[in-house]
Amino acid sequence: MPIEIEHKFLIANDSWRQHVSSTSQYRQGYLTSDSRSSIRVRISDSHAWLNIKSATIGNHRQEYEYPIPLIDANEIMESLCVKPFISKIRHFIIQGKHTWEIDEFQGENQGLIVAEIELSTIDEAFEKPDWLGEDVTHDMRYYNNNLAKNPYLQWKNA
Repeated sequence: MPIEIEHKFLIANDSWRQHVSSTSQYRQGYLTSDSRSSIRVRISDSHAWLNIKSATIGNHRQEYEYPIPLIDANEIMESLCVKPFISKIRHFIIQGKHTWEIDEFQGENQGLIVAEIELSTIDEAFEKPDWLGEDVTHDMRYYNNNLAKNPYLQWKNA
């Protein structure tokens, strides 16, 4: 069973920007998202995937990901996915043996920037750069499927 082990953090300052090695545009839409799982279509540049994740809260959960044709992904997004879509620029920072993914959200989640790191084991140690802020791994508001239902701009200003 494929397991994703991931930690999420807010950003403390903009000094991360000087370490970015590459950037991609992401767009994703959810076919369904409930208390058990989420099913989404994700498009990044010229690649697309169907992704199924368990709705487990915390730093590890089941994840299945399958490449799909880009034309199919666009059709599924436009005709079957719930709106609004998640739109973000993903910046990659390589630090030692790890890659940080910094998601700079756009659209209805504008202003939110989240750093994520995927690990090989639950107890794997990793270096925390000085630009990392609060650990929000266990805060469901920051999960992409919840940002699609309750965008950052709505709850930030509440």
